[in-house]
Amino acid sequence: MTAKLEVRLSIPALKAACSACSLRELCLPVGLKDEDLSRLDAAIDRRRVLRAGQHVYRLHDSFEALYAIRSGFFKTYELSNDGHEQINGFHMTGDLMGMDAIGTDRHACNAIALEDCEVCIIPYSRLEELLHDIPSLMHQFHRLMSREIAADHGMMMLLGTMSSEQKLAAFLVNLSERLGARGLSPTVMRLSMSREEIGNYLGLKLETVSRTFSKFQEDGLVQVERRNLSITGMRALRSLAGCAGTAR
Repeated sequence: MTAKLEVRLSIPALKAACSACSLRELCLPVGLKDEDLSRLDAAIDRRRVLRAGQHVYRLHDSFEALYAIRSGFFKTYELSNDGHEQINGFHMTGDLMGMDAIGTDRHACNAIALEDCEVCIIPYSRLEELLHDIPSLMHQFHRLMSREIAADHGMMMLLGTMSSEQKLAAFLVNLSERLGARGLSPTVMRLSMSREEIGNYLGLKLETVSRTFSKFQEDGLVQVERRNLSITGMRALRSLAGCAGTAR
């Protein structure tokens, strides 16, 4: 069984968790009235801290809750019959995880922390009651689901039609936009995922990812030192990726 570290909060602390949270414009609380926000606060009965390498849920686990990421990075992945890992997403602060299980009541993938993380646990049975009672919350929930569907569609297009350079450029632009939407630097970042994991996600070999990073650096598009990355040619990266905005 996966080790857990949970933090139970008092109601005043819970209200501060959503009401004063810097992520409220990205997460479920956006647009809620104070009284509705208080009801959502009360539904979030605990937080969970995960260390790097811990799973928040695994494939086929029963569906009990959604997980709003307060800090850190996760990856979601599946394993083939021969044990090969296939990464299907990277999730960061402000994202909502677990929606893959809504239709089947079982999680369709594994979700593991890439670094020390913290999540808010939202029991889905309690959330369903609020969705029926609060139209604005239902609207926001549908918006988040639509965002996930659009991201999945974008990934299919990325893997099917782009060259290796275009794939990596699109990945970096998307990551930059998502960080910027969270008030973080869109040009200076530390990559929580390895180059091998980036390659797995994009359908590229490790050698191809490393070679493409080196070319981007030679061309003045990025500066890379291990996992520390600075984007120095955003316009050129965006042109290469052929994208006009893909942030989640």
